[in-house]
Amino acid sequence: MSDIPSILREADVIAVVGLSGRPQRTSHQIAKNLQQAGYRIIPVNPNYDEVLGEPAVASLQDLPDESVDIINVFRAPEHTAGVVRDAIEYAGRTSRTPVIWTQLGVSSPEAESLAKDANLPYIRNRCIAVELAKI
Repeated sequence: MSDIPSILREADVIAVVGLSGRPQRTSHQIAKNLQQAGYRIIPVNPNYDEVLGEPAVASLQDLPDESVDIINVFRAPEHTAGVVRDAIEYAGRTSRTPVIWTQLGVSSPEAESLAKDANLPYIRNRCIAVELAKI
């Protein structure tokens, strides 16, 4: 497994896939926590123009060609492989190597295999907020 504390210390920008604009949703609460910890978030959700004061993009394919350090996934497991495919496209387009971070219960064997084959770090079924609180 990747060195989670180092990943979190070195990251600046986190794309949050599936970020909800509804404050009661876990994705919203965790993204707000990440902002308060000093990270810049990029909401990735086609249903919103903005979340938590940040402009949203519809998909990872719409990410600007800037530095995204972590792609934090809040999608159902059946969608995670598609997210990883989009992350691979982003990595190829930008020459970046973002960490794919799957929240609890959203990983899939196919997604993990795709990330491994593309040499993208993959963190499986870990809550980023819990891990952040440990460092």
